[in-house]
Amino acid sequence: MSHDQEKMKSLIAFKKRLEDKLASLEDETKELQASLDTVNSILLDKGFRRGDLKELPTSPAMPKEVMLPKQEVEVQMPIESKPTAASTQGSKEPESVIPLKTMNEEPLALIYFDKQSMHVLPDESKNFSTNTPPFTNFLVERVFAKMQEKDAELVRTGHLTTDKMFSYNIVREEDLIREIIIRNVDEERLKELKSSIRWTLEKMYEKMKSPS
Repeated sequence: MSHDQEKMKSLIAFKKRLEDKLASLEDETKELQASLDTVNSILLDKGFRRGDLKELPTSPAMPKEVMLPKQEVEVQMPIESKPTAASTQGSKEPESVIPLKTMNEEPLALIYFDKQSMHVLPDESKNFSTNTPPFTNFLVERVFAKMQEKDAELVRTGHLTTDKMFSYNIVREEDLIREIIIRNVDEERLKELKSSIRWTLEKMYEKMKSPS
């Protein structure tokens, strides 16, 4: 085979790789646009009053504090560790947006993902408070704290590095919960967290509707 024929064969193969890559990017662009359309639709239909999701933190390295005007931030940090959004081995990328609803289809919150960070945005029309049970005594103390304790033990025994420990931030405006940021979530914990958060918010909503 002549040099020109070899060169032509290489160019045809390269052209095929470019076409395959372009097709892959087009499919990914369609999926991202569909996710964005879903977010916009949910925000408009369900009365969420937050700004564009593009304004929310997207950097892989999360700050120790979340600065919001006239808001307080309760931060739960891993022992001797600054949390990161490092990937957890063996995890799979979850759906980009997950709506949480009651059994009667009443919106409770939106969950969206940034690398290994999980952001829970409660429905602001509900005015969920940290003082409403079972937020603190169940979700914080029995779910979040237990996951932290388990990872702290794994770090102590050398089975986990500190930058991959489970951690969470609760962003508050006075007592109102504005956002929960959870880092280093693997596939197994994702299922437990979705179930626990939905159950907690639904029970809180039931208590808020009940006469005092």
